[in-house]
Amino acid sequence: MSVASLPRLMVAPNGARRTHADHPALPVTIDETVETAIACQRVGADGIHAHVRDSDAKHILDAGLYKELISELTIKAPELHVQITTEAVGMYSPKMQRQLVYDVQPQRVSVALTEMTADGDAAAAREFYHSCHQAGTGLQHILYSVDDLKALQQLVKDGTVPTDDLQLLFVLGRYSENQQSRPSDIQPFLDQLKVSGLTADWGLCAFGQQETDCLVAAESSGGHMRIGFENSLWHSDGRIAKDNAERISELLEALRNKR
Repeated sequence: MSVASLPRLMVAPNGARRTHADHPALPVTIDETVETAIACQRVGADGIHAHVRDSDAKHILDAGLYKELISELTIKAPELHVQITTEAVGMYSPKMQRQLVYDVQPQRVSVALTEMTADGDAAAAREFYHSCHQAGTGLQHILYSVDDLKALQQLVKDGTVPTDDLQLLFVLGRYSENQQSRPSDIQPFLDQLKVSGLTADWGLCAFGQQETDCLVAAESSGGHMRIGFENSLWHSDGRIAKDNAERISELLEALRNKR
């Protein structure tokens, strides 16, 4: 089954760690996430990378909550592409992450390569990746470093990961000092992707104050963009954004100015 391409501009409005204590406009409930998604769609987002939280606003991988969120978004923002996450945050095993996807059967999901292969169960990983591909699930491989990309290249080579319909997310700044990314951080990923010979639909997210600049550079290089309070609360000039929609507006203005 063919997998749909990545959305051009995906909002990541909350992530797994930040709460209202970090920013009052960061969504933690399903209603808040839906409201944020609608506002972001209005200003130009065509996708959402969604996390759900428990009653204490803590990160959780819960199939019921994800199904509820997807259902609400399908009704209230039907043209918005919804991607769920399997992020472990040190709480969930690869088996639990896989089970979430089997239970939800989402159209799109992000999966960190290092997390999915952490238990060394190559057979279960292979079954998971191929099952998603056969179901037409858009599985985006989260890659935090060039070494992650090299590891993915090997998994494609040995048949663990299907060759077709590869979707990647390059994460900038995760291992940088104070988690501050720079546009130049993209190039090592692009160089390795070229060397690997892989054909992939790729996107980018970036930590810190240069998030906008990094995403402009990504689009200029043919990539998709993921923006939002998961990775950065700040505009390029150091101001804290009013909300996720305002971050998107700044990015789109920067893209227009570049043209």
